[in-house]
Amino acid sequence: MMAVWRFRSNECGNDWGSKNKTIMKKGYFITGTDTAIGKTFVTCTLLQAFTDKGHRVGAMKPIAAGCEQTDDGWRNDDALLLLQYVNVELSYEQVNPVALPSPIAPHLAVEHMKETVTINKLTKHFQNIKANADYFMVEGAGGWQVPLNDNESMADIPQAFGLDVILVVGIRLGCLNHALLSTAAIEQSGNHLAGWVANIIDPNTLMIEKNILTLKKMIGAPLLGVLPHMDTKEVLAASQQLDVELLLTLSNPA
Repeated sequence: MMAVWRFRSNECGNDWGSKNKTIMKKGYFITGTDTAIGKTFVTCTLLQAFTDKGHRVGAMKPIAAGCEQTDDGWRNDDALLLLQYVNVELSYEQVNPVALPSPIAPHLAVEHMKETVTINKLTKHFQNIKANADYFMVEGAGGWQVPLNDNESMADIPQAFGLDVILVVGIRLGCLNHALLSTAAIEQSGNHLAGWVANIIDPNTLMIEKNILTLKKMIGAPLLGVLPHMDTKEVLAASQQLDVELLLTLSNPA
């Protein structure tokens, strides 16, 4: 059964059809320095921030490994969260076209299911999201270089979908190395890093401010915001910590 999720009401009461006709469609691929460093939380926060600016937003998690069987089919918690923060009508299958039971690397989970996943197949699904929203967030799985199959990886998705990249840096011990390696890999692959978010996942990390300052000096892309250690349900509060004006300015120049 395909469940269609209705978008949340927009408190601003915008006329989506007329207001956003001139908005240039823009999308971002949300990747991270590792797994479990807050990609979904940041993606939801970005969706909320763009909604607060009066824009239609869609989301996609092309492939999710670690799903539970429900009456409607396999469902992933991260993808379900994304559905809560879009404001256009999308089905679960549009948001998460490839839902895999085992919580392991995607290419291994696909292999275990005796299926194949290619960038070309995922790109066809992405067109549905692109057609329905002005801004769209595509959340990757794991880190930047996680394999999809023998020849393709998550790193191939942004160019195939026509997306800029936003990097989520999990602030904890080792974050400098992970962030700088990820940044270098993104740039060397020919992708554009639009910005990065510092997500404090370990509040006991020593010299948090100095770590973030070091990254600000060494990463060419702008810091979009610092998210304090907080409950992942506090998306509305977290969205106030992100500066998306730069992203809006770049996608809609005067």
